[in-house]
Parts: sequence; C-alpha cells; structure tokens
Amino acid sequence: MESQLLFMIALILLSTKALSLLSRRFHLPQVVGALLAGVLLGPAVFNWMEPNEVIATIAEFGVVLLLFSAGMETDFNKLRHSLKASLLISVFGVIAALGGGFAVALFFGMSAFESFFIGVIIASMSTSITVEALQEMGKLKTRSGTAILGASLFDDIIVIVMLAVLMNMGSGGISIASIGLLLLRIAAFFMLAVVSGLCINKLFNYLYGKLGLKNRFSIFAIAYCFLMAYLAEQFGLADITGAYIAGIAFCNTRCVESLEENTHTLSYMFFTPLFLANIGLNTSFEGMTGITVLFAITLAAVAVLSKLVGCGIGAKICKFTNRESLQVGAGMIARGEVSFIVAGKGILAGYISAAIFPSVIVVILVTVLVAPVLLKAVYADKT
Repeated sequence: MESQLLFMIALILLSTKALSLLSRRFHLPQVVGALLAGVLLGPAVFNWMEPNEVIATIAEFGVVLLLFSAGMETDFNKLRHSLKASLLISVFGVIAALGGGFAVALFFGMSAFESFFIGVIIASMSTSITVEALQEMGKLKTRSGTAILGASLFDDIIVIVMLAVLMNMGSGGISIASIGLLLLRIAAFFMLAVVSGLCINKLFNYLYGKLGLKNRFSIFAIAYCFLMAYLAEQFGLADITGAYIAGIAFCNTRCVESLEENTHTLSYMFFTPLFLANIGLNTSFEGMTGITVLFAITLAAVAVLSKLVGCGIGAKICKFTNRESLQVGAGMIARGEVSFIVAGKGILAGYISAAIFPSVIVVILVTVLVAPVLLKAVYADKT
C-alpha cells in the first residue's frame, strides 16, 4: 500500500504540472490544468486511481497552507477598509445563491425544506480556488481581490449559521439557545484571533530586530497557522478561516517576505497540486439519470450566475467600478469544501437524499473550472 501511494503521488505531481503547463500554453489559468488532471486520473474518466484517504488528508494541509499564504499577502489596511463592503457583497451573494438554489430544487419536485438545504449548499464559495487563481495572476492585493477575501470570511460564517438553523429545524424545531451559543463561539474565536494575532505580530517584529532574519521563524509561523486552523474548527468555523486569519497576523511583519517565500515553496511544490487533483479524484458521475443530469446542469448554471450577479451588485452598491464589480462577482463563483460539508451533514442526517450528491459534485466541478477562466478574462489588462 505504501509503495502504491508513493506511485499515486508521483503520478499526480507529474500530471498536474504537465497539464498546468498545457493550460498556460492555451492562455488558461494553470489551476484549470491541475483540476483536470485529477478528473482524468480519477473515476470520472480513466479510473487509474480512486479517492484516497491519505491524499485527501495531504490535500487538506494544502488548503490550509494556501489560505495561510493568502493571509500573508493581504494588504491589511485595504482589508480593514473593505470589511463593510465585504459583508454587503457576501450577503447579496448568499441571498442570490440561496434563492436560486431553492427555486431550482423546488422546480425539480423537492420539498421546501430540501430546497432550502440545496440553496445553502451552493451559498458559500471556495476561497482556495480563487486565491490560487489570483495569486497566479498577481491580483490578490488589488481592491477587488481584498474584497473577495473579506467576503469569503463572511460567507463561511453566514453559511455555518444557516446550517445550524437547518439542523435544528430538521431535528424538530429551532433552538434559539443553540444558535446563540454558536454565534458566541464564533465571536469568541475572532476575539482570540485578534489578541493572539497582535501578540504574534509584535513578537516576530521584536525577534527580528534582536536576532535578525532566521529561517526557523517559518517553522513557528506554520505552527501558529495550524493551531489557528485547529481552533477555528473547535469554535465551529472552517479550518481555512483560521489559517487565513493566521496569515493576516504576519502580513505586515518585518519578516513577512521570508515567511511568504518559504510557505510558497512548501505549498506549491507538493501540497497544492495534491489539493487541486484531489477535487478531480472525487468527481464521479455514477448513478446519474437524465433528470439528475438536468438538475445538476441547471443548478450549476444558477450557482455561477447567482454569485456573479449578486456579489457584483453588492460591489456596485459599495461604489466599486463596473470592472471591479465584475471581478468580485467572478471571484465568488467557485464552490468547494464548505459545500461538501453542508451536503454531507444533510445526507448523514437524512434531511436530503444521497442521490443528489453526484449533482453537488458536478456543481462544484463546474464552478471551480469556470471561476479561474472568468477571473483571467475580467482581470486581463486592457489593450
């Protein structure tokens, strides 16, 4: 098993790199090639390898490191000034996606409760895919890029709260106490993140001044990243939220350039390709009928348009230019890990049918392929 795993990892790394270079040759984002590599290797096409628990675990490390890197590259002042806009963008996007998903599911004969659950599944975005595309293009620190990252944080919080409401409804009613407790836990985490982030920031600046730049700083920085990712999950949030906030703690330290370089090397040489390929490996169209295919296609189209329009309108209200609003809308399209979490909990609890899971996979796959292509188009320099 160990030797087989080594071969799988080698094949994934080679295929993701080869298809990434091919994507660049056709003027497509390299992330598209890496995603397609997983689809080709997995059950959806050639079936050369099955989803693997070890690779999935490594892929999760890739997501955490990717968001940690994004946090370090964030312009803190821009983020602070765009929080109000990010909240409005997130709310408009969530409402549009929730309403669109609800309408599609209701049209295909699902109950109102199931339809609302479907809406929640497509309400959140995948920060990691967008971050990968923006980093590749060097647009992460733009005004729209900063707003997208801020909105992604609010997306996760809103969707997690809505999931708690749905789980309470499914078990017999809404418990105000449990929802209130969840909100308190989220608030407590952010208070902890702010305090610890300020302390870490001052500590690293002090040590840099006393000791100079040392490579061992990166070890402590990554340890803090994984600690915050762990704590985020314990407080009811996604691990990527904690990783991103951990990155922000280092974004204006005197040693940030060295930390970025070391983290970037660690992530992009190994973890990120496995993360991207793992999405494709988990893609399967088995058991899909004509109706479920039509449902999946319709839901995918609504998932793309709802975020593009909803978040774009939110950005426009916040006085972003037309081009920036389009960039924000495109950056919020990709779905990913949070959608899997919501769907998985709904299926395990028996609130939605397991037969819809292939449709959810199709929606996620379509959005993660469409988002980088649209981002490249809307961020393309005018000639």
